[in-house]
Amino acid sequence: MPPEPVPHALKLSPLAYESRLDARPLSQVDLVVIHCTELPDLATAREYGERVLYAERADGSGGTGNSGHYYIDRDGRCLRFVAPDRIAHHVRGYNPRSIGIELVNTGRWPHWLDSRHQAMDEAYPDAQVDALIALLNALQAELPSLRHIAGHEDLDTAMVPASDDPAILVPRKRDPGPRFPWQRVLESVRLQRLS
Repeated sequence: MPPEPVPHALKLSPLAYESRLDARPLSQVDLVVIHCTELPDLATAREYGERVLYAERADGSGGTGNSGHYYIDRDGRCLRFVAPDRIAHHVRGYNPRSIGIELVNTGRWPHWLDSRHQAMDEAYPDAQVDALIALLNALQAELPSLRHIAGHEDLDTAMVPASDDPAILVPRKRDPGPRFPWQRVLESVRLQRLS
């Protein structure tokens, strides 16, 4: 059976600092990490991705920020902010081996660490999930080393003091969260969940 094509709506939209991200051989990539933006819309996610958080160093490296490789909007539009052969900063400890895919979803926005606002109630629309599945299958066809998939919450399990009460600990990351359709995705791709 031929691989599914990359979503027809895929648009290349590189971040200004993409070329300053460390390069890597594609054979090193064996993991996809699913995130949700925890922001209201794609424009806000782009704004956050463009922020330079790491100062440029004397050797010319740095001058980059935090971002996934791919972003999928609620209507299934898919943008590539960072090429897969670059190491994006999207998950602690796994960046060199992984591709980050961000799904536009409000998550806990704008009270990410408030203990009273930890529910993640927004569902993932069918168009968004269909685009994700098409992208995952296309990536697996392009990258033979790609074997695993995980949620951000599976890999970053740190607990941090709540913003409203430091005596209460809340998860630093909860995405993609309880509304993410893991069963549907795993039945549609040949990736094993890593947790």
